[in-house]
Amino acid sequence: MPIKIITPIILMIVLVMPVILAQNVPVTNAEPEYCTPEDFWRMSKVDAHCHINTERPAFMEEALQDNFSIVTINTDAYGSLSVDEQQRLALFQKKMFPDRLAFLATFPMKGWEDAGWQEETLARIEDSFHKGAAGIKVWKNIGMVERDKDGKFIMIDNPKFDPVFNYMVEKGLPVCGHLGEPRNCWLPLEEMTVNNDKSYFKEHPEYHMFLHPDFPSYDDQIMARDNLLQKHPDLQFVGAHLGSLEWSIDELARRFDRFPNMYADLAARICHIQKQAQDDWQKVRDFFILYQDRIIYGTDLGDDGDGDPAALKDYVHGVWIKDWKFFTTDEIMTSQEVDGEFRGLKLPREVVEKIYYRNAMNLFSKSFAGRQAK
Repeated sequence: MPIKIITPIILMIVLVMPVILAQNVPVTNAEPEYCTPEDFWRMSKVDAHCHINTERPAFMEEALQDNFSIVTINTDAYGSLSVDEQQRLALFQKKMFPDRLAFLATFPMKGWEDAGWQEETLARIEDSFHKGAAGIKVWKNIGMVERDKDGKFIMIDNPKFDPVFNYMVEKGLPVCGHLGEPRNCWLPLEEMTVNNDKSYFKEHPEYHMFLHPDFPSYDDQIMARDNLLQKHPDLQFVGAHLGSLEWSIDELARRFDRFPNMYADLAARICHIQKQAQDDWQKVRDFFILYQDRIIYGTDLGDDGDGDPAALKDYVHGVWIKDWKFFTTDEIMTSQEVDGEFRGLKLPREVVEKIYYRNAMNLFSKSFAGRQAK
Protein backbone atom coordinates (compact mmCIF):
# COMPACT_ATOMS: atom_id res chain seq x y z
CA MET A 1 0.00 0.00 0.00
CA PRO A 2 1.41 3.42 -0.94
CA ILE A 3 2.66 5.62 1.91
CA LYS A 4 0.29 8.44 0.97
CA ILE A 5 -2.73 6.14 1.70
CA ILE A 6 -1.31 4.68 4.92
CA THR A 7 -0.65 8.08 6.48
CA PRO A 8 -4.33 9.26 6.51
CA ILE A 9 -5.44 5.91 7.92
CA ILE A 10 -2.94 6.14 10.77
CA LEU A 11 -3.94 9.73 11.43
CA MET A 12 -7.61 8.74 11.59
CA ILE A 13 -6.84 5.96 14.10
CA VAL A 14 -4.83 8.34 16.26
CA LEU A 15 -7.66 10.88 16.32
CA VAL A 16 -10.69 8.57 16.62
CA MET A 17 -9.56 5.74 18.91
CA PRO A 18 -9.20 7.85 22.08
CA VAL A 19 -12.79 8.99 21.62
CA ILE A 20 -14.02 5.42 21.22
CA LEU A 21 -12.03 4.21 24.21
CA ALA A 22 -13.21 7.08 26.38
CA GLN A 23 -16.82 6.05 25.77
CA ASN A 24 -16.16 2.60 27.25
CA VAL A 25 -13.89 3.44 30.17
CA PRO A 26 -15.63 4.40 33.45
CA VAL A 27 -14.67 7.71 34.97
CA THR A 28 -12.86 6.92 38.21
CA ASN A 29 -12.34 10.44 39.50
CA ALA A 30 -15.96 11.56 39.39
CA GLU A 31 -17.18 13.58 42.36
CA PRO A 32 -19.28 11.33 44.64
CA GLU A 33 -22.95 12.10 45.05
CA TYR A 34 -24.09 13.36 48.44
CA CYS A 35 -27.43 13.42 50.22
CA THR A 36 -29.64 16.46 50.49
CA PRO A 37 -31.82 17.36 53.49
CA GLU A 38 -34.86 16.28 51.48
CA ASP A 39 -33.37 12.82 51.07
CA PHE A 40 -34.14 12.16 54.73
CA TRP A 41 -37.77 11.68 53.74
CA ARG A 42 -37.14 10.30 50.25
CA MET A 43 -34.61 7.60 51.14
CA SER A 44 -35.77 4.25 52.53
CA LYS A 45 -34.09 3.70 55.89
CA VAL A 46 -33.94 1.09 58.67
CA ASP A 47 -33.48 1.67 62.38
CA ALA A 48 -32.19 -1.81 63.17
CA HIS A 49 -32.11 -1.51 66.96
CA CYS A 50 -35.35 -0.52 68.67
CA HIS A 51 -37.52 -1.83 71.51
CA ILE A 52 -41.26 -1.46 70.94
CA ASN A 53 -42.95 -3.07 73.92
CA THR A 54 -46.49 -1.80 73.59
CA GLU A 55 -49.58 -2.24 71.45
CA ARG A 56 -49.96 1.44 70.61
CA PRO A 57 -48.82 2.37 67.09
CA ALA A 58 -47.19 5.75 67.87
CA PHE A 59 -43.59 4.69 67.26
CA MET A 60 -44.36 3.00 63.97
CA GLU A 61 -46.50 5.92 62.83
CA GLU A 62 -43.48 8.18 63.20
CA ALA A 63 -41.32 5.60 61.45
CA LEU A 64 -43.61 5.62 58.44
CA GLN A 65 -43.72 9.42 58.46
CA ASP A 66 -39.91 9.53 58.34
CA ASN A 67 -39.62 6.61 55.86
CA PHE A 68 -38.07 4.16 58.33
CA SER A 69 -38.53 0.44 58.68
CA ILE A 70 -37.90 -0.88 62.18
CA VAL A 71 -36.24 -3.89 63.78
CA THR A 72 -37.62 -4.29 67.31
CA ILE A 73 -35.54 -6.45 69.59
CA ASN A 74 -36.60 -8.76 72.41
CA THR A 75 -34.15 -8.90 75.33
CA ASP A 76 -33.71 -11.20 78.32
CA ALA A 77 -33.22 -8.18 80.56
CA TYR A 78 -33.68 -8.27 84.31
CA GLY A 79 -36.76 -6.35 85.41
CA SER A 80 -38.23 -6.00 81.91
CA LEU A 81 -41.24 -7.73 80.40
CA SER A 82 -40.98 -11.47 80.07
CA VAL A 83 -39.52 -12.89 76.88
CA ASP A 84 -42.93 -14.31 75.95
CA GLU A 85 -44.71 -10.97 76.49
CA GLN A 86 -42.11 -9.10 74.44
CA GLN A 87 -42.60 -11.52 71.57
CA ARG A 88 -46.37 -11.19 71.81
CA LEU A 89 -46.07 -7.42 71.50
CA ALA A 90 -43.61 -7.73 68.62
CA LEU A 91 -46.03 -10.00 66.76
CA PHE A 92 -48.87 -7.57 67.50
CA GLN A 93 -46.86 -4.73 65.94
CA LYS A 94 -45.76 -6.88 63.02
CA LYS A 95 -49.36 -7.75 62.21
CA MET A 96 -50.15 -4.03 61.97
CA PHE A 97 -47.00 -3.16 59.98
CA PRO A 98 -45.94 -6.36 58.18
CA ASP A 99 -43.78 -4.73 55.52
CA ARG A 100 -42.17 -2.16 57.80
CA LEU A 101 -41.32 -4.05 60.99
CA ALA A 102 -39.16 -7.06 61.77
CA PHE A 103 -38.30 -8.45 65.18
CA LEU A 104 -35.49 -10.34 66.83
CA ALA A 105 -36.50 -13.02 69.30
CA THR A 106 -34.51 -14.13 72.32
CA PHE A 107 -34.43 -16.88 74.92
CA PRO A 108 -34.36 -16.85 78.73
CA MET A 109 -31.40 -18.05 80.71
CA LYS A 110 -33.68 -19.40 83.42
CA GLY A 111 -33.19 -23.12 83.82
CA TRP A 112 -29.59 -23.07 82.57
CA GLU A 113 -28.62 -25.94 84.85
CA ASP A 114 -31.59 -28.09 83.78
CA ALA A 115 -30.81 -31.11 81.64
CA GLY A 116 -33.30 -30.04 78.99
CA TRP A 117 -32.25 -26.37 78.68
CA GLN A 118 -30.61 -26.75 75.27
CA GLU A 119 -33.52 -28.65 73.73
CA GLU A 120 -36.10 -26.27 75.17
CA THR A 121 -34.14 -23.24 73.98
CA LEU A 122 -33.75 -24.60 70.46
CA ALA A 123 -37.46 -25.40 70.34
CA ARG A 124 -38.29 -21.86 71.49
CA ILE A 125 -36.03 -20.32 68.85
CA GLU A 126 -37.47 -22.50 66.10
CA ASP A 127 -41.00 -21.56 67.13
CA SER A 128 -40.06 -17.87 67.02
CA PHE A 129 -38.76 -18.24 63.47
CA HIS A 130 -41.92 -20.01 62.38
CA LYS A 131 -43.80 -16.98 63.70
CA GLY A 132 -41.64 -14.57 61.70
CA ALA A 133 -38.57 -13.66 63.76
CA ALA A 134 -35.67 -12.29 61.71
CA GLY A 135 -32.96 -13.46 64.11
CA ILE A 136 -32.18 -13.65 67.81
CA LYS A 137 -30.60 -11.38 70.39
CA VAL A 138 -28.22 -12.27 73.20
CA TRP A 139 -27.78 -9.71 75.94
CA LYS A 140 -25.19 -8.56 78.46
CA ASN A 141 -26.76 -10.65 81.24
CA ILE A 142 -24.60 -13.36 79.67
CA GLY A 143 -21.21 -12.38 81.03
CA MET A 144 -22.36 -9.79 83.56
CA VAL A 145 -25.28 -11.29 85.53
CA GLU A 146 -25.86 -15.00 85.00
CA ARG A 147 -23.85 -17.52 87.02
CA ASP A 148 -23.68 -21.29 87.05
CA LYS A 149 -24.27 -23.54 90.04
CA ASP A 150 -20.68 -22.97 91.19
CA GLY A 151 -21.09 -19.20 91.16
CA LYS A 152 -19.00 -18.67 88.04
CA PHE A 153 -20.15 -16.18 85.42
CA ILE A 154 -21.60 -17.75 82.30
CA MET A 155 -19.78 -16.34 79.27
CA ILE A 156 -21.02 -16.35 75.69
CA ASP A 157 -18.31 -18.77 74.51
CA ASN A 158 -19.55 -21.46 76.91
CA PRO A 159 -19.85 -24.73 74.92
CA LYS A 160 -23.42 -25.13 76.12
CA PHE A 161 -24.42 -22.35 73.70
CA ASP A 162 -22.84 -24.11 70.70
CA PRO A 163 -26.02 -25.92 69.56
CA VAL A 164 -27.85 -22.59 69.49
CA PHE A 165 -25.24 -20.91 67.30
CA ASN A 166 -24.84 -24.00 65.13
CA TYR A 167 -28.57 -23.87 64.51
CA MET A 168 -28.36 -20.20 63.51
CA VAL A 169 -25.57 -20.95 61.07
CA GLU A 170 -27.50 -23.90 59.61
CA LYS A 171 -30.57 -21.72 59.05
CA GLY A 172 -28.55 -18.75 57.78
CA LEU A 173 -30.08 -16.46 60.39
CA PRO A 174 -28.34 -13.58 62.19
CA VAL A 175 -27.54 -13.11 65.86
CA CYS A 176 -27.39 -9.68 67.45
CA GLY A 177 -25.16 -9.59 70.50
CA HIS A 178 -24.98 -6.94 73.21
CA LEU A 179 -22.06 -8.48 75.06
CA GLY A 180 -20.10 -6.50 77.59
CA GLU A 181 -20.49 -2.74 77.89
CA PRO A 182 -18.63 0.41 76.82
CA ARG A 183 -15.09 0.44 78.09
CA ASN A 184 -16.17 3.46 80.17
CA CYS A 185 -18.09 0.98 82.32
CA TRP A 186 -14.82 -0.06 83.96
CA LEU A 187 -13.78 3.54 84.73
CA PRO A 188 -14.78 5.95 87.50
CA LEU A 189 -17.63 8.25 86.48
CA GLU A 190 -15.38 11.30 86.26
CA GLU A 191 -13.05 9.54 83.78
CA MET A 192 -15.76 8.44 81.35
CA THR A 193 -15.43 9.98 77.90
CA VAL A 194 -19.08 10.73 77.04
CA ASN A 195 -21.89 12.16 79.13
CA ASN A 196 -24.57 9.55 78.46
CA ASP A 197 -22.28 6.84 79.87
CA LYS A 198 -21.81 8.93 82.99
CA SER A 199 -25.58 9.27 83.38
CA TYR A 200 -26.40 5.63 82.63
CA PHE A 201 -23.88 4.09 85.00
CA LYS A 202 -24.70 6.58 87.74
CA GLU A 203 -28.32 5.42 87.48
CA HIS A 204 -27.42 1.72 87.07
CA PRO A 205 -24.59 0.97 89.51
CA GLU A 206 -25.37 -2.74 89.16
CA TYR A 207 -23.82 -2.55 85.67
CA HIS A 208 -21.00 -0.12 86.58
CA MET A 209 -18.16 -2.59 86.59
CA PHE A 210 -15.74 -0.17 88.23
CA LEU A 211 -17.78 -0.83 91.38
CA HIS A 212 -17.55 -4.61 90.89
CA PRO A 213 -13.88 -5.53 90.48
CA ASP A 214 -14.67 -9.18 91.19
CA PHE A 215 -16.77 -9.40 87.99
CA PRO A 216 -15.29 -10.32 84.59
CA SER A 217 -13.17 -7.54 83.10
CA TYR A 218 -13.77 -5.63 79.88
CA ASP A 219 -11.11 -7.74 78.18
CA ASP A 220 -12.82 -10.90 79.44
CA GLN A 221 -16.08 -9.83 77.78
CA ILE A 222 -14.47 -8.99 74.45
CA MET A 223 -12.38 -12.17 74.46
CA ALA A 224 -15.45 -14.34 75.07
CA ARG A 225 -17.27 -12.69 72.16
CA ASP A 226 -14.24 -13.10 69.91
CA ASN A 227 -13.97 -16.75 70.94
CA LEU A 228 -17.60 -17.23 69.95
CA LEU A 229 -16.94 -15.82 66.48
CA GLN A 230 -13.76 -17.85 66.15
CA LYS A 231 -15.71 -21.04 66.91
CA HIS A 232 -18.54 -20.12 64.52
CA PRO A 233 -16.92 -18.29 61.57
CA ASP A 234 -20.02 -18.61 59.38
CA LEU A 235 -22.31 -17.02 61.96
CA GLN A 236 -23.87 -13.75 60.79
CA PHE A 237 -23.24 -11.65 63.87
CA VAL A 238 -24.26 -8.06 64.56
CA GLY A 239 -22.24 -6.56 67.37
CA ALA A 240 -24.78 -4.30 69.06
CA HIS A 241 -23.55 -0.88 70.19
CA LEU A 242 -20.49 -0.97 67.93
CA GLY A 243 -19.64 -4.39 69.28
CA SER A 244 -18.66 -2.87 72.66
CA LEU A 245 -15.59 -1.51 70.84
CA GLU A 246 -17.12 1.97 70.64
CA TRP A 247 -14.00 3.63 72.06
CA SER A 248 -11.73 2.72 69.14
CA ILE A 249 -12.52 2.44 65.46
CA ASP A 250 -9.10 0.80 65.11
CA GLU A 251 -10.16 -2.06 67.40
CA LEU A 252 -13.46 -2.44 65.56
CA ALA A 253 -11.64 -2.47 62.21
CA ARG A 254 -9.42 -5.30 63.47
CA ARG A 255 -12.52 -7.37 64.28
CA PHE A 256 -14.07 -6.63 60.89
CA ASP A 257 -10.86 -7.82 59.25
CA ARG A 258 -10.66 -10.91 61.43
CA PHE A 259 -14.33 -11.91 61.28
CA PRO A 260 -15.78 -11.38 57.77
CA ASN A 261 -19.35 -12.15 58.91
CA MET A 262 -19.33 -9.62 61.73
CA TYR A 263 -21.35 -6.40 61.49
CA ALA A 264 -21.82 -3.64 64.05
CA ASP A 265 -24.79 -1.42 64.77
CA LEU A 266 -24.49 2.17 65.94
CA ALA A 267 -27.20 2.04 68.60
CA ALA A 268 -26.61 4.49 71.45
CA ARG A 269 -22.94 4.81 70.53
CA ILE A 270 -22.84 7.50 67.83
CA CYS A 271 -21.57 9.91 70.48
CA HIS A 272 -18.40 7.81 70.72
CA ILE A 273 -17.90 8.25 66.98
CA GLN A 274 -18.41 11.99 67.38
CA LYS A 275 -15.86 12.03 70.19
CA GLN A 276 -13.28 10.33 68.00
CA ALA A 277 -14.11 12.66 65.11
CA GLN A 278 -13.05 15.57 67.32
CA ASP A 279 -9.55 14.10 67.42
CA ASP A 280 -9.21 12.84 63.83
CA TRP A 281 -12.15 13.63 61.54
CA GLN A 282 -10.55 12.23 58.40
CA LYS A 283 -9.68 8.92 60.03
CA VAL A 284 -13.25 8.42 61.25
CA ARG A 285 -14.72 9.33 57.86
CA ASP A 286 -12.32 6.97 56.07
CA PHE A 287 -13.31 4.17 58.47
CA PHE A 288 -16.99 4.51 57.54
CA ILE A 289 -16.18 4.51 53.85
CA LEU A 290 -13.83 1.53 54.08
CA TYR A 291 -16.26 -0.57 56.16
CA GLN A 292 -19.48 0.71 54.60
CA ASP A 293 -20.74 -2.86 54.10
CA ARG A 294 -20.40 -3.77 57.79
CA ILE A 295 -22.03 -0.88 59.67
CA ILE A 296 -25.76 -0.71 60.42
CA TYR A 297 -27.74 2.27 61.63
CA GLY A 298 -29.60 1.84 64.92
CA THR A 299 -30.59 3.99 67.88
CA ASP A 300 -31.86 1.91 70.84
CA LEU A 301 -35.04 4.01 70.81
CA GLY A 302 -38.28 2.41 71.92
CA ASP A 303 -41.76 2.73 73.31
CA ASP A 304 -43.04 1.05 76.46
CA GLY A 305 -46.51 2.55 76.17
CA ASP A 306 -46.01 5.23 78.82
CA GLY A 307 -46.11 8.96 78.29
CA ASP A 308 -47.61 11.20 75.67
CA PRO A 309 -47.44 9.64 72.18
CA ALA A 310 -47.03 13.05 70.52
CA ALA A 311 -44.01 13.81 72.70
CA LEU A 312 -42.57 10.39 71.87
CA LYS A 313 -42.92 11.07 68.15
CA ASP A 314 -41.20 14.45 68.47
CA TYR A 315 -38.32 12.94 70.40
CA VAL A 316 -37.81 10.02 68.01
CA HIS A 317 -37.94 12.32 64.99
CA GLY A 318 -35.42 14.63 66.64
CA VAL A 319 -32.93 11.81 67.20
CA TRP A 320 -33.26 10.56 63.63
CA ILE A 321 -32.82 14.06 62.18
CA LYS A 322 -29.78 14.78 64.36
CA ASP A 323 -28.07 11.53 63.34
CA TRP A 324 -28.89 12.11 59.66
CA LYS A 325 -27.27 15.52 59.83
CA PHE A 326 -24.10 14.04 61.34
CA PHE A 327 -23.71 11.41 58.63
CA THR A 328 -24.78 13.45 55.61
CA THR A 329 -23.38 16.97 56.20
CA ASP A 330 -20.07 18.45 57.27
CA GLU A 331 -21.66 21.07 59.48
CA ILE A 332 -20.21 21.91 62.88
CA MET A 333 -22.44 20.31 65.50
CA THR A 334 -22.84 19.94 69.24
CA SER A 335 -24.50 17.32 71.42
CA GLN A 336 -25.31 17.06 75.10
CA GLU A 337 -23.59 13.68 75.04
CA VAL A 338 -20.19 15.04 73.93
CA ASP A 339 -18.27 17.99 75.34
CA GLY A 340 -17.23 20.42 72.62
CA GLU A 341 -17.98 20.74 68.91
CA PHE A 342 -17.54 18.15 66.19
CA ARG A 343 -18.03 18.10 62.42
CA GLY A 344 -20.45 15.95 60.47
CA LEU A 345 -18.91 13.19 58.34
CA LYS A 346 -20.68 14.04 55.04
CA LEU A 347 -20.52 10.49 53.75
CA PRO A 348 -21.16 9.78 50.06
CA ARG A 349 -24.75 8.89 49.22
CA GLU A 350 -23.86 5.28 48.38
CA VAL A 351 -22.29 4.82 51.83
CA VAL A 352 -25.31 6.36 53.55
CA GLU A 353 -27.67 4.06 51.63
CA LYS A 354 -25.73 1.01 52.82
CA ILE A 355 -25.48 2.07 56.46
CA TYR A 356 -29.10 3.20 56.64
CA TYR A 357 -30.77 0.55 54.49
CA ARG A 358 -29.00 -2.04 52.41
CA ASN A 359 -26.87 -3.67 55.09
CA ALA A 360 -29.84 -4.20 57.39
CA MET A 361 -32.02 -5.43 54.57
CA ASN A 362 -29.38 -7.92 53.48
CA LEU A 363 -29.63 -9.45 56.95
CA PHE A 364 -33.31 -9.03 57.80
CA SER A 365 -35.20 -8.65 54.50
CA LYS A 366 -36.86 -12.09 54.83
CA SER A 367 -38.82 -10.70 57.75
CA PHE A 368 -39.96 -7.53 55.95
CA ALA A 369 -42.88 -8.64 53.78
CA GLY A 370 -42.44 -7.33 50.27
CA ARG A 371 -39.23 -5.33 50.92
CA GLN A 372 -35.79 -6.14 49.62
CA ALA A 373 -32.29 -4.73 49.78
CA LYS A 374 -31.55 -2.24 47.02
